[in-house]
Amino acid sequence: MPEKSTVLEETVKHKGFFNYSELYTFMYQWLKDEGYLVKEEEYQEKLTAGGKEIRIKWTAIKKVTDYFLNSITVKWHIIAMNDAEIERDGKKEKTNKGDLKLVFIAELVRDYEKRWESSAFYKFLRGLYDRYIVKNNIDEFEDRLWDKLEGYIEQTKAFLVLEGRK
Repeated sequence: MPEKSTVLEETVKHKGFFNYSELYTFMYQWLKDEGYLVKEEEYQEKLTAGGKEIRIKWTAIKKVTDYFLNSITVKWHIIAMNDAEIERDGKKEKTNKGDLKLVFIAELVRDYEKRWESSAFYKFLRGLYDRYIVKNNIDEFEDRLWDKLEGYIEQTKAFLVLEGRK
C-alpha cells in the first residue's frame, strides 16, 4: 500500500453571497492549470426546505516523480443555497446565497505504483529508502505541496471575498 503523509488540512467557511458556478469553474480550472488530473468522486444535490444542499468531493493527483505523487482532496458542503439577485454598478446580477464549507487536504504519496509492495523485504527497504536516502526530497516535496495548497486556499478565499462584496 502506498505511503501517504498529510501535508496540510484546512477548512474554509463562507456565509453569504457567492456565485456557485463561477466558484466551481475557478477552483476546478486552477487544479487543471497546475497540471492535476481531477476526478469528481461525489456529487449529491438535495432540495430542502431552506434551499439546496450540495456535497461534492474532488480528488486531484499529479505525478511529481516516479516515486512521489501529490494528491489534493477538496470536499464541498453547501447548505441552504438559494438563487439571489444583487446589484453591482447599477446592473442586476444573478448569484447565489448560502453557507459554504470547503475542506482542503493535501497528501504526498510515496510509492504510488506499489513497486515496493511485493515482499516484506522490499517494504523494509522502502522504509530505509524513505528514512535515509530520500528524506530531504520528502521534506522538499511536502514544503512545495504545502505552499501550492496554501496559495490555492488563499486565492479561493480572495475569490469568495470579491464575490461576497457584490
